[in-house]
Amino acid sequence: MTPTAIQWIGALLFAVAILHTFSTRFFEHMAHARPAHAGMWHLLGEVEVVFGLWASVLAVTMFVIDGAAATTSYIDSRNFTEPMFVFAIMVIAGTRPILQTATKGAWLLARAIPLRGSMGLYIVVMTLVPLLGSFITEPAAMTLATLIVADRFFSRGISTRLKYATLGVLFVNISIGGTLTPFAAPPVLMVARKWGWDIGFMMSVFGWKAAIAVAVNALSSALLFRKQLANLPMRPAGAGANPVPLALVIVHLLFLAGIVAFAHHPAIFMGIFLFFLGVAHAYQSHQDRLILREGLLVAFFLAGLVVLGGQQEWWLQPALMRMSNNAVFFGATALTAFTDNAAVTYLGSLVNGLSGEFKYALVVGAVTGGGLTVIANAPNPAGLAILRQHFDDEAVNPIGWALAALPPTVIAAIAFRLL
Repeated sequence: MTPTAIQWIGALLFAVAILHTFSTRFFEHMAHARPAHAGMWHLLGEVEVVFGLWASVLAVTMFVIDGAAATTSYIDSRNFTEPMFVFAIMVIAGTRPILQTATKGAWLLARAIPLRGSMGLYIVVMTLVPLLGSFITEPAAMTLATLIVADRFFSRGISTRLKYATLGVLFVNISIGGTLTPFAAPPVLMVARKWGWDIGFMMSVFGWKAAIAVAVNALSSALLFRKQLANLPMRPAGAGANPVPLALVIVHLLFLAGIVAFAHHPAIFMGIFLFFLGVAHAYQSHQDRLILREGLLVAFFLAGLVVLGGQQEWWLQPALMRMSNNAVFFGATALTAFTDNAAVTYLGSLVNGLSGEFKYALVVGAVTGGGLTVIANAPNPAGLAILRQHFDDEAVNPIGWALAALPPTVIAAIAFRLL
């Protein structure tokens, strides 16, 4: 197929957006070096703004070249359900009632582990919360895990090395931890219905391998940094915060369950979300600040990825289909680092007659590489929005991130390919 001018421009802008994501630390530095235009530099340094910004450039270009009708038709053809869902689930999962409940549960489990300091809590959060993502969805698990990690570890003076190691392990574990069910991980969701993958299939083919890799990753990180974690006292759950009434906790859990249950029906889950906002306003004394700004920025990022990603099919799908079963695993892992892993599996689902081995290799490659960069997995921008304030200049070095995520990625690859 011969690509059109817009497709070439879309591919170029996609490449520019990727380079921009790797340059946000430079823009944050410029905000301090050039205070006269600090606002603009800060804007360009917001990772969550990057893809929305360059998607806007693409839209303007399409208006100029193809006209308003073609541009609006293309935008209308995109599916923005995922950005809206991530926004809604992120805000609800980040509320005090949900967070206190999750922290209390993790704290109780950690107390049963005979380890010093915060080692037990670290292992519980890095293992069980990612696996919980298979049932409450990956974006919700990412929000809970990063909020707990930010409060219990990152805000307490741990080393930069431990911060990067934790970020790398957590993001890889979230990506693979959602594969116990067919509805929680975006790359699995894209293909499960068409390929007939039910929960029994996911548990028996993917789930147990993912659980082993998640546990090994968490334990390895905890052992590597055992001195720091052992010397970090484990604060009681809910310390310094007013307890939330049980009835309000139940109401918030019902809101969360409703959003998850109707995750593919934006008119319904956004209605539930608006109802939630009313309840949160009515009981402000039991709420912390809602993370609306962070959620909207993440939604903007994902919406931009949807718009720009729609122009990459012409080169991405042929590249995947030319690969053998073994090559597609490594190819999907590598491609996922530079484009959303759900897009990679979606393009594979468009092809008929694929073997079972090819389908498996494509999906495990996509989820294995989901922790390498901010754009590799849909929940990653949500986690980064919460954690990046704890890094220098409020920017995460993408090379440091990738290097930290590489060992857990290798462990996940071994689990999926050799077990």
